[in-house]
Amino acid sequence: MTPVSLVLFLWAWLPAASAAPGGQAQPPATHPLCVDADAFLRGDRAMQTIVEPDTVNDWRTRQRQYGCKVTAAGATTQGVQREAVYFYERVRATGWVRTPDPRDAPNEGALRFRKGKADCLFNVYGDAMLMTDAEMLVEDRRPLKPGELRYHVYAMCMTAMPAAARDSSAH
Repeated sequence: MTPVSLVLFLWAWLPAASAAPGGQAQPPATHPLCVDADAFLRGDRAMQTIVEPDTVNDWRTRQRQYGCKVTAAGATTQGVQREAVYFYERVRATGWVRTPDPRDAPNEGALRFRKGKADCLFNVYGDAMLMTDAEMLVEDRRPLKPGELRYHVYAMCMTAMPAAARDSSAH
C-alpha cells in the first residue's frame, strides 16, 4: 500500500472526533445502533453524551439482545417537564417515528422511537438518579449557565424487531 493510499484508507475508516459544545472534542458513538440517538442528543439538543454497549432485556420482543445505551446531560431554561414535552416533539421532527406497538411507559416519561434499524427507548428526567460514572461525567462536561436547570436523557437502543405476540389468556 502506497503512503497516499494508506492515508486515504485511514481517513475513510478511522472515526473522527466531533466537536461538542464548549469546544471539547468528543468521539462519536461507537455502537451502530446508538449513532442516530447520539447525533440527535449532541446536535439537536446540545447535550453531552457517553455511549456504551449494553445488553437490553426487551419486554416488547421478550428477548435479551445486544444493544447500547446513551447517557446524556443537558440544560434547559423552561423546566424539566416542559423540556421533556419539547424533547419528544424534537425527536419526531428530526425523523424518528413511534415504534409500532411500543409497549413503553408514557406516564413515566419514557417513550420508544424507531429510526433506521434501531429502536431506542428515551427517558427524560431531571436530577441525576442513575449515579453511574457516565452520568457524572456528562454532567461535568456540561456546566450550567445562570438561569439553566439540569436535565438528563437515558436512551437504550436495540435492533428494531416486531413485537412479541401478546398473551391473550391474561385478563
